[in-house]
Amino acid sequence: MDHADFTADRDGLGRAVELLAEGHPPDARSAPTEDLPDRLPDTGIGTLAVLDALAGPVLHDSRHLGGPGVFGPMDPPTPWITWAMHLWIAGRNQNLLHPDTAPTARALEQRTVAWLAPFFGMSGGHLTPGSTLANLTAIWAAREAGATEVVSSADAHLSIAKAAHLLALPHRTVADWSDRDELGDVSHAVVVLTAGTTSTGTVEPLDTAPHARWRHVDAAWAGPLRLSDRHRHLLDGVEQADSVAVSAHKWLFQPKESALVLFADHEAAHASISFAGPYLAVPNVGVLGSHGATAVPLLATLLAYGRSGLAALIERTMGHAELLWQLVERHPDLVARSAPRSGVVCWRHRSVPVGSIIAHLPPDVLVSTAVVDGETWLRSVAANPMADPEFVVSAVLAAAAAAVAEASG
Repeated sequence: MDHADFTADRDGLGRAVELLAEGHPPDARSAPTEDLPDRLPDTGIGTLAVLDALAGPVLHDSRHLGGPGVFGPMDPPTPWITWAMHLWIAGRNQNLLHPDTAPTARALEQRTVAWLAPFFGMSGGHLTPGSTLANLTAIWAAREAGATEVVSSADAHLSIAKAAHLLALPHRTVADWSDRDELGDVSHAVVVLTAGTTSTGTVEPLDTAPHARWRHVDAAWAGPLRLSDRHRHLLDGVEQADSVAVSAHKWLFQPKESALVLFADHEAAHASISFAGPYLAVPNVGVLGSHGATAVPLLATLLAYGRSGLAALIERTMGHAELLWQLVERHPDLVARSAPRSGVVCWRHRSVPVGSIIAHLPPDVLVSTAVVDGETWLRSVAANPMADPEFVVSAVLAAAAAAVAEASG
């Protein structure tokens, strides 16, 4: 290794882009994971050789989330502008903890937050690597504001119970938000409401518990619906919250790890969760210490597509969920648990177990699963704008037929 490895190698970067642009078919020149050394090699193979060695496991052997048969996870394909921005931010390695090492990256994150916060009625916030940390940060701020208990539904994401545990706060769940007796006194509680539950996409009543000490909306999944003129009403009431979490690496089509925690009064919230240090020019806000320029790919996406462009992508995927539900409803061998609420459809074959179907799906079809009220369902989440609902339904029916044939043969 010499100083040349820390400058832009046009041949190396060009080769990396070439391998990325080749697409998904397996590359015979690339070594599989099993061919990598079991132990750290004493002598390296060199940077250019690494590109060919890792193109297989990193690129070609990974899931292609933009394929027509991918209608399962909340993980979306990402636009190429985010790939370019990740290359740029890796090349500069800015640390937002220190203004002198990130003179513009801090401003870019603040601008990104300022663009998105108003859609949720929030004044500001900051980026986190995911909504697990966004939820933890919000509940931490709630505790500093006097909340002594966490209240959520049983359908809340596991990060809510995790945050309560880490913050030494009692956590209780309610089955029915409209039952005032069950809800009880929440004047000293942080009430967590979910906009887009993980299993079913349910948007809980976001105007619940107006007298809570703090109200937090976990909008990790459904939050970006606020960008859509057609669907933003599904999150009405979010603007009354004290804090909101949104995963940009879900319905804003960002690479991992990208999320936001937003506050109605971000200055007060940030002040309550900030720590100073003798080596810091400004206080450290939130859970993270060192923090990279992860807002840049998100800002680039917002700038490239605008609100209407992103809304069109979200509305297209919502249409995919609606079409999938209609196809399931029309087929005598299929059943849907309910109509999609925020782009999530739980469905299954009437007679063939979900596990058997999953085992017989071809590699280019990806449908996830969820257990709801003790029953296992196929779960299709509208995160892929290129998904083909008819193709996925046909594949599931073919997998069911193959499972039946195997069992009877």
